[in-house]
Amino acid sequence: SLVFLGSHDSFSFYIDEASPVGPEQPETVQNFVSVFGTVAKKLMRKWLATQTMNFTSQLGAGIRYFDLRISTKPRDPDNELYFAHGLFSAKVKEGLEEINAFLTEHPKEVVFLDFNHFYGMQKCHHEKLVQMLKDTYGNKMCPAIFAHEVTLQYLWEKEHQVLVFYHSPVAVEVAFLWPGQMMPAPWANTTDTEKLIQFLQTSITERRKKGSFFISQVVLTPKASTVVKGVASGLRETITERALPAMMEWVRTQKAGESGVNIITADFVELGDFISTVIKLNYALDEGEDDTT
Repeated sequence: SLVFLGSHDSFSFYIDEASPVGPEQPETVQNFVSVFGTVAKKLMRKWLATQTMNFTSQLGAGIRYFDLRISTKPRDPDNELYFAHGLFSAKVKEGLEEINAFLTEHPKEVVFLDFNHFYGMQKCHHEKLVQMLKDTYGNKMCPAIFAHEVTLQYLWEKEHQVLVFYHSPVAVEVAFLWPGQMMPAPWANTTDTEKLIQFLQTSITERRKKGSFFISQVVLTPKASTVVKGVASGLRETITERALPAMMEWVRTQKAGESGVNIITADFVELGDFISTVIKLNYALDEGEDDTT
């Protein structure tokens, strides 16, 4: 089993401060923004942007798994779909096309698109998104099969480059949508590096029992008190950079293969040597099993 690189909240590099607050944000955040307006949104952006590179740069750097959250905007006459993380981001269509341009140029590359949160979406919006995926990727999408049957060789022969995971019952009706439970991503929800590493380790021993893909989220989550203390500096300086050495040490000790890590995601994937360290895990694989995704 190869190890793949992923970015947590992949589209948060583009956050539109002029947009309304996303529907998934708690009332306290909604109120904070309604009182403090643009200043509040600028502060929110420092805590919500978990990536600084756009899709093309992430792909060029080696990211192959994308964590995607989709939302409609309230009272939007066009019924447009947006990437969301606290504040609205860019249109989904543009992001999907950006990824497709890279895949067309690199026919041997494979990406995982994980649509794991939907906000304010009715049946018609899901239909619109499914149609958008069809129009953009067509035969590049691999129909859902057993995870252990998906090898790079198989994908290359069929000319499939995209695996779409869809965390909604809609997935059952569409052949090219892989059910969300085939891409579990347990979340530690902690600011404590030691607790995070303990959680990641326990999760890995549980993995692959269900014959699915598996995500290790090397992600620390700020509490409200952390945000207040580091309000002007933001997530990157207050948490991610401080914890980086310990998180990198954990990544270095991991193994590729059936009982090892599968997809590793992080905030600010360009920090330190995260990308090269994860890619190196694949070099140690034995010949013969090195093309299993």
